[in-house]
Amino acid sequence: MGANLFFVGTGATLELTAVPGDEALLKAWRERVASARTALGWTETGIAVRHHANGVSLSIAAPVDQLFLATEVNEWALCASLLEREPASGPAHGPRGSGLEAALLAAAIENAPADADPAAIDAPVLEQSAAYARFGRLAAREARSDLRAVLAAAEAHQLPAILDEKILTLGAGVGSQSYPLDALPGPAAIPWSSLHDIPTALITGSNGKTTTVRLLAACAREQGWRAAYNCTDGVFSGGEALARGDYSGPAGARRVLREPRTEAAILEVARGGILRRGAAITRAQVVVVTNISADHFGEYGIDDLDGLADTKLAIAGVLPQDGLLVLNADDPLLRAKAEALAQRFGRALVLAWFALDFDHALLREHRAGGGATCGVRAGHLLLGAAGAGTTDLGAIQALPLTVDGYATYNIANLAGAALAAAALGIAAAAIARVYAHFGAALEDNPGRMMRFDAGGVRVLVDYAHNPDGLRGFLQVASQMRAERGRLGLVLGHAGNRKDEDVQQLARVAAGFHPDLIVIKEDEAHLRGRSAGDVPRIIRAELLRLGLPEAALLMRANELDAARCALEWARPGDVLALPMHASDARAAVLQILQARSDR
Repeated sequence: MGANLFFVGTGATLELTAVPGDEALLKAWRERVASARTALGWTETGIAVRHHANGVSLSIAAPVDQLFLATEVNEWALCASLLEREPASGPAHGPRGSGLEAALLAAAIENAPADADPAAIDAPVLEQSAAYARFGRLAAREARSDLRAVLAAAEAHQLPAILDEKILTLGAGVGSQSYPLDALPGPAAIPWSSLHDIPTALITGSNGKTTTVRLLAACAREQGWRAAYNCTDGVFSGGEALARGDYSGPAGARRVLREPRTEAAILEVARGGILRRGAAITRAQVVVVTNISADHFGEYGIDDLDGLADTKLAIAGVLPQDGLLVLNADDPLLRAKAEALAQRFGRALVLAWFALDFDHALLREHRAGGGATCGVRAGHLLLGAAGAGTTDLGAIQALPLTVDGYATYNIANLAGAALAAAALGIAAAAIARVYAHFGAALEDNPGRMMRFDAGGVRVLVDYAHNPDGLRGFLQVASQMRAERGRLGLVLGHAGNRKDEDVQQLARVAAGFHPDLIVIKEDEAHLRGRSAGDVPRIIRAELLRLGLPEAALLMRANELDAARCALEWARPGDVLALPMHASDARAAVLQILQARSDR
């Protein structure tokens, strides 16, 4: 539905998994896609073939009002190409191609509305002339020339458009108007002068997304705007929760931008939403990519860091000519990918860079060319905004989010957020005021680096959902224990990870030599795994690495695991509690607030 891994616009992707995607097959598929597009009069030309560990992604660009047809064209082009490989018909096999056509018909019946008459379904066919005739009928049913006209007018007015299956929203937040697709007015009837954009930022990356989103929202509020944002915890406007749960996908973005009180929109954009549906909006002033680290490999054809980086960077396609892409200069993959962005998007993008070191070679070079940068020099966070000189945002150790400077990943989050805030038009003084207190109160950043002193036991609660996130979390925890204090940890993982990913998480934990690891079942995120599977993998890897069996305890859910660790701890110890299920985290926070001195 929007900017995606394969191209900037709309289209359809087909996953080929059971048949080798050799060059002859792919060539035939490309030729049929091109031929069908010509027959349908489509002007979109994007076509992409992407090989991955489990098969091949076959993607074609298509008009916004022909996307269901695009899936049919994609399937036909592949199946007709496969048909060329079938042997001639024989008595045991029936007519050539009948098996493929039967399978396509069965799928069409299965996907039809429950009350549909199977006899009325326009059955898929593989013979070209019959297929083209069918495509013409399907195109006529799906075509929305009125929708195309309104979207073209919105683009001419430089307005964002938010589209789903039922509603089109033009403009954003306080400057928006929504229309049902079944009662869409013509361009002449739309009050264009009353519609406008609002400051909007998209945040993606492997770690730090939610913290960066909350920082930016706080800066927007300090500027005097009513900010709304979406993240893995829900959708929020001002101090009000509009929805609870994981809303880091397109549904969350649409909810924020359609909220009529929103004066600034900060949108968390997760990898899954980009791969399944593409970006939910067509315009944003700023895109931030926090970092790229191993996570979620094996899903939607993403098997390595290179593919993950390409996915995250896809949302830069929503930036207008003067939009800003904020990147992490300490991430070598982002540095390497930046060189090819102009070729990927067909134009040069305006970049800003952040790093832990304000005098990083790339940052110095970028400032010399008039670009914006942010980083640390002499213990202070400095913002070098284009045309605005250098602003001191505060001493690192005085910024609560850095935990006395130990949480280096949060220093990076502060730097990236500062660049984005400045690009949205937020004054540097407002950013500095927010940074001076953000993270001191529990409600500032729920579930991320929350710190408690419970009877002399330092307890840290964080999301820490992948190896890099856990490493940063434990680096802070290990610095905070007393001279003879012990380190305790709760450890688990979601089920939609490869065994190697789970083992890597265990290796990171073992590297900090904890005195106790309570291995938990992440019962809210089994995601296809059997109960007990992930804990078994973690325990086996920890034992292999030499951790004593007595230091490894098993619990069937997150809450029991946290309780077990709290019962074990004594004054001087530090407990690191990565909590992932919102209900379990809320229960643990309630326990900690009842026990804590501060």
